[in-house]
Amino acid sequence: QLQLVESGGGLVQPGGSLRLSCAASKFTLDYHAIGWFRQAPGKEREGVSCISSSGGTTTYADSVKGRFTISRDNAKNTVYLQMNSLKPEDTAVYYCAATTACPRYYSAGYYLAFGSWGQGTQVTVSS
Repeated sequence: QLQLVESGGGLVQPGGSLRLSCAASKFTLDYHAIGWFRQAPGKEREGVSCISSSGGTTTYADSVKGRFTISRDNAKNTVYLQMNSLKPEDTAVYYCAATTACPRYYSAGYYLAFGSWGQGTQVTVSS
């Protein structure tokens, strides 16, 4: 089964940037669409972004549109999330997960289309 590992989280000041990585520890990501999610304490899991298996299609939640960029390098078996202009409300544990194709809309239950969840990486945006 596909296994994913997130990395790249840390502490950053508001307005700063981080790049998260999602790497497959078993098998290949080539045939999977990959989504990024985040969850803050006491809040529901929120879909952030998704990229198709080829990288030709990307989607973003309204809350991060224009600030975050998802990309993938199938040769390195890795999906990235470049996060710019970070805000304190971006603070959360960030997860990646796999699906057959990115759902069309960011709605309640969006995460149900995904599986093979990673362990998460903490992103903290604070002065």
